[in-house]
Amino acid sequence: MSDLAASDTPVLDLLERMTVDSVATSSLDVQSIALVRLAALVASDAPAASYALNLAVDAEVGLDADDVRGVLAAIAPIVGTSRVAAATGRIALALRVAIEVASADLEADLDTSE
Repeated sequence: MSDLAASDTPVLDLLERMTVDSVATSSLDVQSIALVRLAALVASDAPAASYALNLAVDAEVGLDADDVRGVLAAIAPIVGTSRVAAATGRIALALRVAIEVASADLEADLDTSE
């Protein structure tokens, strides 16, 4: 049985390997890759979960809210305002969920330390 089939999260594992391979193959720096991926998410009408995964990486490579706004402004004439508006809502949802998860984790940590 392959490692992929033995994993509890085979699809996420596959996506992770694909991402690692694409980053290694690209001639772009990691920040540029993150910006391009954000633009691709908007263009493909991606769900909030995709934004959540990518925004976590964006923060790790040093991108911030201004960078996200910059990408949205830059691609709006190409993808259209409806895609940018939908993406903005999905980004807000992804951030709200991330905050709730972090808050629950912090609460759990506090409960176990008492």
